[in-house]
Amino acid sequence: MVAGRTAGIRGTGPRAVRVKAPGKINVSLRVGPPREDGYHSVASVYLAVSLYEEITATVTDEPGVTVTVDGQGSLNLPMAEIPLDSSNLAAQAASLLAELSENSTGVHLNITKRVPIAGGMGGGSADAAAALLACDALWNSGFSRDELAKIAVDLGADVPFALIGGTAVGLGVGEQLTPAISKTPLHWVLVTSPFGLSTPAVYRTLDDLRLAAGHEPPELPEIDPQVLGAMRAGDAHALAELLHNDLQDAALELAPGLRDVLDAGKEAGALAGIVSGSGPTVAFLAESADHGETIDALLASTGLSTELVSGPAHGARIVSDYIA
Repeated sequence: MVAGRTAGIRGTGPRAVRVKAPGKINVSLRVGPPREDGYHSVASVYLAVSLYEEITATVTDEPGVTVTVDGQGSLNLPMAEIPLDSSNLAAQAASLLAELSENSTGVHLNITKRVPIAGGMGGGSADAAAALLACDALWNSGFSRDELAKIAVDLGADVPFALIGGTAVGLGVGEQLTPAISKTPLHWVLVTSPFGLSTPAVYRTLDDLRLAAGHEPPELPEIDPQVLGAMRAGDAHALAELLHNDLQDAALELAPGLRDVLDAGKEAGALAGIVSGSGPTVAFLAESADHGETIDALLASTGLSTELVSGPAHGARIVSDYIA
């Protein structure tokens, strides 16, 4: 056993490693124009929050990767929408690491979903990060956290951040990460939707809206240093004035009902509200934990699906390593 890992009940079955990894909020997201490779350069401030995906990776006798999924919590996530084949991002992460590991085996991944699906909070990326860390431990691959983060880039721009957690600035397509200081907890109320939004569709809509308005954004967007200053100070009131998401108008174009959600949060007393990433999850900033509980109760009383979270939260972490 490795120090710091929680041992499970020792049996005679296969070895299993359980890992949890956080969802995220884009506190600030600036998006450049389309690049030649079809992607967009971004400047993002990521905040990992206390809503975790969880993966248990178990050695199997059969080669390859298999996946099952279940859900917990209050968000009533649409589990049927999650692919269980090789298109699942966690399965891709395990397959990628298997190619790089000398002692890889067949593996079964059981995913416990808590982060909204196609909700703009990086739930699939958290699954991939958790799968990388779990399989690395399961196969004794010996990769460092930094090495896993480099491997994670091939799986998507948000995967390295789910490994690292905390607060970070993301440049490039989001994969060029620089940790930022943010120790004082910030409290948020998430409002999820019964539907998801396609990230590529939101980006295309942003491009269309900009073209129609004759707006040309800078090729390389930059982070407003005031955002980092407010987060470093843990000043929720200052941060409320600085929340920004270039993708928000595009998400509202595709899902106009989100305007009503933003209005509801304002009426409930939130300091500010923002569509998280490509949406449709909406994050409302509270001034304290008690304030967050009040906002959460008010929004839930209107029939909205809510979750109270805080951040920064830690990145992917091993919860248990045991013989089943």
